[in-house]
Amino acid sequence: MAKVTFNEERCKGCGLCVTACPKQIISLAKDRINQKGYHPAVVVEMDKCIGCASCAIMCPDTVITVER
Repeated sequence: MAKVTFNEERCKGCGLCVTACPKQIISLAKDRINQKGYHPAVVVEMDKCIGCASCAIMCPDTVITVER
């Protein structure tokens, strides 16, 4: 099973990873804000992740790590 982690403090909440995910399992956290004032991206259903790394490829700030 793949594991996706985000460096939430560096995430600027641009949403590119949300649109890039073919499984639509990434969203912007509505319940928290990082130190920069953004809603960071989170994986809501990790068990559905296929480890394609599309999210990490799209991230302009390289805050996403995908482990397979």
